[in-house]
Amino acid sequence: MEPVSDDDAGTRRFTRSNALQARLHEVIPGGAHTYARGADQYPEFMAPVLVRGKGCRVWDADGNSYVEYGMGLRSVTLGHGFAPVLDAVHRAIADGVSFSRPTELELLAAQDFLSLVPGADMVKFAKNGSDATTAAVRLARAATGRTAIAVCDQPFFSVDDWFIGTTAMNSGIPAESAASTVRFRYNDLPSLAAVLDSGVIAAVVLEAATALAEPEPGFLEGVRALCDRHGALLVFDEMITGFRWSAGGAQAVYGVRPDLSCWGKAMGNGFPLSALAGKREVMELGGLRTDHDRVFLLSTTHGPESGSLAAFRAVVHEYRTGDPIDRMERAGRRLAAGVNAIAADLGIAEHLQVLGRPSCLIFATRDQHGHPSQEFRTLFLQELLHRGVLGQSFVTSAAHTDDDIDQTIAACRDAAATYRKAIEQGSVEGLLVGRPVAPAIRRTAAPRRIGQGHR
Repeated sequence: MEPVSDDDAGTRRFTRSNALQARLHEVIPGGAHTYARGADQYPEFMAPVLVRGKGCRVWDADGNSYVEYGMGLRSVTLGHGFAPVLDAVHRAIADGVSFSRPTELELLAAQDFLSLVPGADMVKFAKNGSDATTAAVRLARAATGRTAIAVCDQPFFSVDDWFIGTTAMNSGIPAESAASTVRFRYNDLPSLAAVLDSGVIAAVVLEAATALAEPEPGFLEGVRALCDRHGALLVFDEMITGFRWSAGGAQAVYGVRPDLSCWGKAMGNGFPLSALAGKREVMELGGLRTDHDRVFLLSTTHGPESGSLAAFRAVVHEYRTGDPIDRMERAGRRLAAGVNAIAADLGIAEHLQVLGRPSCLIFATRDQHGHPSQEFRTLFLQELLHRGVLGQSFVTSAAHTDDDIDQTIAACRDAAATYRKAIEQGSVEGLLVGRPVAPAIRRTAAPRRIGQGHR
């Protein structure tokens, strides 16, 4: 384990991070390139700007070290700086990164992917998940001649207009772009059947499972049957479930084959890579072996760059020869049990709780009345940061060791004691510094709007 800084047991300083964050707001809208990474997702004046990582530990610009959770928005399952991945990338990029024709590496990576996902016949690589899901929507519309898309009542599928236009953050998106996207409820086959009865749905898009929601017996099979009956394509979003539920994704765990599936995040252990995979007869609509009008499927300059494909192949090798999912699940079970035991001992188990699949844990933070609370969430985040734990969740990786979990549980013990004080006094007043966090996707900058700086 890396040595712990002097500040790990008490209040930390964020002087340099705060200065860098102020400058980030001057040159990058929102101060981060991903809304979920924004400073408004962390306690005010306590958003560490990171400089390096190793395993599950990261260091900020002020020299503070942390055990990190979430690990690159769930994209790093093997740990930061995982040597086999880095070695594979170094070897590949030494011979060039981007070319004017396909490389053998593209074939090998595609074969590796399809060997893990036997329900897919073809795959195409890209760089971000939104490109993959939007390509799936485009394919479904072309294959069915319909335009409407049914999405499950889950948080996020794409940054593109067809989905973001349905959220609170829809400024700049024509109303008609989102008008054909409709919702149905998870684990509720009648709600999907009612949507499909319209006869205009091209695709049904959903995550087969989430951190807090497992499919009820027969649900996914029922979704498959309804899609077949109504002529809609079934699209699984495997961005989170892929390489976290299993190397073959949720479809391998639950045994239901979608027509198309969309992948990303952990494919490259943090290196940028996404994928659209699916049945040959659908995927070929974007190829050269079709008599139909061609679909502009995915055509990206950097989709097949050698570094990320080499990283992906190294990730596949690790999943075949090791058992990273077992390690992250073991760490998650140990962490959840430890933190929930602390909350029970303090009599606040109804207010502070670790929930979810062991490889995809979240923490629930509720106020004195038992209602979900951003103020109490921020207080918990604040206390964890001061004790060397960084994360908007407790999503583990295979790099989280027993020592890392022990440090986290110890930090949670102290944080929970402060949380209990807030519950007892009925508010976070006097305990929380600054404004609470706010939802990443919201209509206005308030309640975390910042003033204009000086250039």
